[in-house]
Amino acid sequence: MPHRNAPLTETGRLRLARCVVEDGWPLRRAAERFQVSPTTAKRWADRYRAHGEAGMSDRSSRPHHSPHRTPTRTERRIIKIRVLRRWGPARIAYLLHLNPATVHRVLTRYRLARLAHLDRATGRPVRRYERCTPGELVHVDIKKLGNIPDGGGHRVLGRPAGKKNSSGAGYSYLHNAVDDHSRLAYSEILPDERKETATAFWTRAQDFFAQAGITVQRVMTDNGSCYKSHLWRDLLVSAGIAHKRTRPYRPQTNGKVERFNRTLLDEWAYAQPYRTEQERRDAYPAWLHTYNHHRGHTALAGKPPASRVPNLTGQDS
Repeated sequence: MPHRNAPLTETGRLRLARCVVEDGWPLRRAAERFQVSPTTAKRWADRYRAHGEAGMSDRSSRPHHSPHRTPTRTERRIIKIRVLRRWGPARIAYLLHLNPATVHRVLTRYRLARLAHLDRATGRPVRRYERCTPGELVHVDIKKLGNIPDGGGHRVLGRPAGKKNSSGAGYSYLHNAVDDHSRLAYSEILPDERKETATAFWTRAQDFFAQAGITVQRVMTDNGSCYKSHLWRDLLVSAGIAHKRTRPYRPQTNGKVERFNRTLLDEWAYAQPYRTEQERRDAYPAWLHTYNHHRGHTALAGKPPASRVPNLTGQDS
């Protein structure tokens, strides 16, 4: 396809060439008639003589020889380092004394997946999945979060002053449960991660999902001690819920709740300079409501989790 400012289409080239070759027009006259240079008129006339109508189409502008192309041996080294070490273009470039843009072009040419799309342990592309209905699988996890000292931490006072106030502030533990299909989340800020606390949280989480019309069938957790306890096991067995654990050192298996953890850190925990821990906690229920009812989710085509849970209370608020 000719570019937008091209004076001649394929039909125009053919007409120009026929005027010169078949009708005997001088090159300059044909060039003036079709508003191109005599050199251009000669090129299309010569191509028409050699190839006929087929010669009027565009040809590839790719050079027949690329003397400055990255050598094949270097390309192989780039690919080997990427596969074995799973480095990005910049680190590979520093090692091989190349331009990062050159390394990026090689990786793109051979269609090597982005590092974000690879499993860190195996280097294989991450296999993404989604359960068909709410409740088939609920991801559960605990996020440990440092408390804010009274008066504010380093985000309010600056690092020199904030460090002095950070000692002794303690930690909070966010117990989170995220439905695999809808991404509907139930979360509480609790003082510890003991088995009694975790089981009590799940009892309330299960009630929350039940009120939304969701019957939980499976729960996935990591291998934390509270989730390996008999108390946790007996609670799930009594409710007829299957328990699945992630493989050791593979948090991406529980990726949906891990992504929720990152979202709450970015959009709530560190979204503004809170002056007290209580101020941050007071803002959490409103943020969680926004997440479930109003915040668009990329995996849900820009819709909130509530769009997949018709019975969720407060959906219109």
